[in-house]
This record gives sequence, C-alpha cells and structure tokens, in this order.
Amino acid sequence: MYLSRIIGQPVFDPAGDPVGKLRDIVVTVRSANRRPRVLGIVVEVLGRRRVFLPITRVTSLDGGQIITTGVLNVRKFEQRRHETLAVHELFDRQVTIVGSVSGTVYDLAMEQDPRRDWYLTRVAVQEVGKRFGRRGATHTPEWSEVMGLAEQDSAQGAQHLLSTMDEMRATDLANALLELVPKRRLEIAAELGDERLADVLEELPESVQVEILGVLDPARAADVVTEMSPDDAADLLGSLPPASAEQLLGRMEPEDADDVRRLLTYEEGTAGSMMTTEPVVLAPDTTIAEALARVREPELIPALASMVYVCRPPVETPSGRFLGVVHFQALLREPPSTLVGAIIDDGIEWPRPESSLAEVANLLAAYNMVALPVVDDGKRLVGAVTIDDVLDHLLPEGWRETGPEPALEVTDA
Repeated sequence: MYLSRIIGQPVFDPAGDPVGKLRDIVVTVRSANRRPRVLGIVVEVLGRRRVFLPITRVTSLDGGQIITTGVLNVRKFEQRRHETLAVHELFDRQVTIVGSVSGTVYDLAMEQDPRRDWYLTRVAVQEVGKRFGRRGATHTPEWSEVMGLAEQDSAQGAQHLLSTMDEMRATDLANALLELVPKRRLEIAAELGDERLADVLEELPESVQVEILGVLDPARAADVVTEMSPDDAADLLGSLPPASAEQLLGRMEPEDADDVRRLLTYEEGTAGSMMTTEPVVLAPDTTIAEALARVREPELIPALASMVYVCRPPVETPSGRFLGVVHFQALLREPPSTLVGAIIDDGIEWPRPESSLAEVANLLAAYNMVALPVVDDGKRLVGAVTIDDVLDHLLPEGWRETGPEPALEVTDA
C-alpha cells in the first residue's frame, strides 16, 4: 500500500464516525538493509492537535479506509529520537539505487507480513530528467536496494511532500511545520510559493517566522512579506532588528511599504498596532450589487467580509471622511440597485488608533461584532480591527505552539 493513497484520508472509529485525518506514518529506520518497521500513525484530531495511534490499534487500511479500535490517547504527539516520520522526513530524499541510478523519493509502500506487522518495503524513486521540462524514469526498488534513506543529513527537497499538503489550510500546514526539526521545516518553507508561504507565516509564532525569513534570499523575503496582510507584516518586521526590517521595506513596493511603516508607528497593544489597512472601503454612491461583489472576493477573511466601510473619496486608507459601516446582513436585505450610502450605520463611538486592546475587545463584545473601523481625529478611516487579531493578543503568549487543549481525553484501559 503506497502512502500517498492514505495520507490526508479520514480516520474512523468502529461505528463509522470520523475521529481525524491521517497525517503521517511513524517508523523506526534501523539501517539501510533492514526494512523499517511501522510503529503507528499520526492522526490530526480536534482541529490542530496531532496524536499518535499505534499501528496495532488500526484494524483496516483497505481501500484507503482507515478504521481504528476506537481507543485513542489524545495527548499531543511528540516524536522520539528513534522514530522517523515517513512522509515528512523521507519524501524528497536524494537517493541512489544499486546500479548507480540517482533520483528523488516520491512515495513509499508498506506491507503487512504473516505476523501482521507492517514494514516499509518499497521506495518509489524518480530519476532527474535528462531534458529540460521532462520527468525522469521511475523505479520502485526494495528498501534494501536504495542508499541514502538511513542517513540523517541526506539532501532533501519538499516537492512531493507538499503535494500531500495541497488541500491543507494554512493553519494546519503551519501546525505541521511546528512538529518538524528546524532543518526540515526550512526545507519545506523554501519550496512553498510566495503567497502560500505568506499565509503560513501569518499562522506561525514570531520566532519561527524570523527563522524562516532569515534563510530566504532578501529579494524573495521581501516578496513574501508583501503578500502578507499589512498588520501581520508589521508584527513580523517589528520583531526584526531595525536594519533588517528597513532592508526588507526598501525592497517592497513603495505603496505596500508605506502601509507597513504606518502600522509600525503605533504603540503595541493599541487598535492601530492590530488593525489592517485593507478593509473593503466604498464610496456612498456604490450600489449594493457592487458591494456584494466586493465581499465575495475569496482572499477576504470572513471577519473583513462581514461589513463594508463607507467613506468620501479617496477610498483607500487613510480615506476621506468616514461615514459609517454597512453590515453584510443589511446588504442582503436591500434591492441590488440601492446605494450603500442610504443604509449606513454610524451610531457607535468607533475606536481611535490609540484605543487600548481592552477598549476594542469591549466594543466587539458589546455590539456583537467581528470587526470594527478605526478612525482618526479627522474622522478618516485608517484601518479595521478584526476579532482574530484581538484574540491573538488576548490569548496567552505561545498559544500557537501548544494548540487547543482537548475537551476530553480518552486513554487506553
């Protein structure tokens, strides 16, 4: 059974209820000549938590249907020294097949022996293409016929590993990277596209963000920072030495750099330091049909799509005079030809850039909102604070590394 068939597939209990998704296979690599024994699987449960399930608790892998005994220990998986993650650590290894054929590992097969123990038995290897744009020949030799899998420091890319992660949300991919040793984490980050890497960086702790940014070429690092939300980019650059931050800002497009520089001027823990400068800003003569088209844009997070902000021109932050907001539900209630200026809500004392975290949190809670406009003393819109950024500051430091705590722990009897 090749691992690419089962990675990412749902894991079920005996009653057929899903308990999580299979994210990796844990094996013990003893030598180049002895087949690695499969110890268990890594299952992602409860959103982001990854737990270990011994292979003896897996009752079926037929047809990609992963069924367990139903007994699950939900303590967070911690890799031991003798354990290897087959997908994250062996995929994309540069290896040599007996006979001097070199290539890259793109899959692994595991088989069950008569005693019902599972082992990695075959290695799917793709040769380097001899002509530009052409893929090389593929081979599936036995484990013992491949050199380069038992060595810890073998060259390794991430192309085939990332193909197993295409459908993972940025938060889940960030969580997966946190589980890896720094060397492998940096290898994978280097293979991600700029936009995808930017999304993942936004979900990582600042220390890991800096670690990854530090190994990128300065020009590419600037491109990645440009793809980040301005508020997240400002948080990241604020944690860098001033000279490094200024170097990156100098490589960014002037308009993007100006937004980030403006956010860096606000004191930590204020509305200004948490806000994004890219909410949906519309002129009052915009129709509801146009407003709905704007909030349907896929790159908008749900909190930013919850309302539009109506201002006199210019309609980029800092805008002309801020007139008020129109909630998404209000857009749905009115005819498409209605102008947004006719249904504005401006009955709240909106936060200023210097407003504290507590003041912003109180307003969100009091008015049951997931985003708030931030206006300056001249009644201009300068940005919007979303609830995810408020929670990011309210949760304990380091919450991204620990992930959510399980509501219920079921352990072996």
